Amino acid sequence: MHLTKPATTRSSSNNRSSRSNSSTSNIAYKFKCSTSNNSNTTKMATEGRTISHPRHIQDRKNLRSLHTSLLLAISMVSLLFESASAQSMLSKNEPMFISRSETFKFITGETIVLPCEVANTDAYVVAWKRGIAILTAGSVKVTPDPRVRLVNGFNLQIRDAQPTDAGDYICQIATMDPREITHTVEILVPPRIHHISTGGHLQVKKGSSVRIECSATGNPMPNVTWSRKNNILPNGEEKLHSHVLSIENVDRHKGGVYICTANNRVGQPASSQVVLHVLFSPEISVERPVVFSGEGHEATLVCIVHGETQPEVIWFKDTMQLDTTERHIMETRGSRHTLIIRKVHPQDFGNYSCVAENQLGKARKTLQLSGKPNVAVFNSPPISQYKDRYNISWAVDSHSPIEEYKLSFRKLPQGHEVVGNSIDSPSSSSTSMSSSQMYGSGLHSHRMGSNLGGGISGSYSGYGNMMHWGHNDWRNVVLPAIPLSHHYAQGMSYMIRGLDPDQHYEATVQSRNRYGWSDLTNSFVFSTSSNDGPVDLSTYLNHGLSDNEMRDLSVTFYGSSAINRQKLNLFALSSATLTLSLLLA
Repeated sequence: MHLTKPATTRSSSNNRSSRSNSSTSNIAYKFKCSTSNNSNTTKMATEGRTISHPRHIQDRKNLRSLHTSLLLAISMVSLLFESASAQSMLSKNEPMFISRSETFKFITGETIVLPCEVANTDAYVVAWKRGIAILTAGSVKVTPDPRVRLVNGFNLQIRDAQPTDAGDYICQIATMDPREITHTVEILVPPRIHHISTGGHLQVKKGSSVRIECSATGNPMPNVTWSRKNNILPNGEEKLHSHVLSIENVDRHKGGVYICTANNRVGQPASSQVVLHVLFSPEISVERPVVFSGEGHEATLVCIVHGETQPEVIWFKDTMQLDTTERHIMETRGSRHTLIIRKVHPQDFGNYSCVAENQLGKARKTLQLSGKPNVAVFNSPPISQYKDRYNISWAVDSHSPIEEYKLSFRKLPQGHEVVGNSIDSPSSSSTSMSSSQMYGSGLHSHRMGSNLGGGISGSYSGYGNMMHWGHNDWRNVVLPAIPLSHHYAQGMSYMIRGLDPDQHYEATVQSRNRYGWSDLTNSFVFSTSSNDGPVDLSTYLNHGLSDNEMRDLSVTFYGSSAINRQKLNLFALSSATLTLSLLLA
């Protein structure tokens, strides 16, 4: 660098001018920089110097020192600027990744896209690798896999993802010291059931044990559960979380469709069915063991038959096989086998049986077609409004007219607990009575004669609390059904006298028509009051009893409706003139 100081001239019309009264002279400087070959030597020269006035010599020395410092500062700034410019140029040309390493999850069949966004790679090669295999180099695809290609620059695309595509993928910039990012790919595989040990159908005999295995694959590994179509599993649960289903002691109730389900929350769950057939000999149940009917009516006998394979069913009357006739019709609907007898004759009553047979065995069930009455049902309130008497009533269904009833009652023995209207007895033998016991000679029987004017047969004594009861003594009263009722629903009410206050009693009743006696009813428990007087009449009204049905002694026949009820007052009794007593043993 050279410093030149030019000569100063006075101003003229063609030259620069300065003020004439200026106290200082104008000083002009000229700097020149030159560079020689392979030399950084800077030379400074001052050319021409004119001092306008002698007294400024000191000022010139100061200016010279200032100029030297200024030149050094300018040189330093120039060097710094050149260095910064070189660094900036170097940074702009450095290759770099914009994408970062990541882990991706894809479901089989989806399209994989792995990002590799880079900058300043014009002078470099960007390549994709998987292990030692080169997939792409620059814009050229190297791998022969037709599913692989580059999209949107250097992003790697793999169509129709397969489980074998899982692994690490490397995007690399081929610098002297290679730079790279790594993407990890995980392939999610929906569940698939690839094996069931039984093949979908299984036949076993009753009493056998069953073990069914269900194997499934997927990523992640699926959970396997067992369920049963339209039913619960034999262990009582809705689902079993296990790949093995075990069933012990198989019977027909454990047969059906079992479903194996595999689920790993990728796509839809996979399922497969196993149909379990249980082979067993016929099993029979009857809809009603006793079917009540009457002459001229129609009777229906039903057997429910199960068997695998489907059994053949034959009907018998006693030991005679029945064929389909105009009056005997046999129907089959699924497992329900029906024998219909039209216009029942007296000789049709008796025992019937259905016999079922298949390759594994044979079974028989017996039914009875009866013309006898059904078992009666008590419908009187359990608590009497009197302390020494009780009005008991019952109803019975019978296709033939009831001819008579037999009522039995006794004081409830000590130690028997009353539950509702039944008895919880420590010994059932002391509280139950068979039909043969009803007619034993040791019972106290009383018979009301059919002659309305003749009174009651037998000897009667005692009144009210004067009656003495022995231990477990049953009292029997046979009541004629007069007049006969031809309604299907029939009934009677009867006033029992001579009872003890505030006591529990039990009663049973039988009904007889032309075909015989009905079965005995269950024991009915009733109680007397501690004192005579009004009680809650709703108790009586709820049982359908009227005031007239609470007279001293009455027999009421119930028809098919309340309007058709016929009531017969056998005796117009007065407590002052006549009482009903029971004969003591």
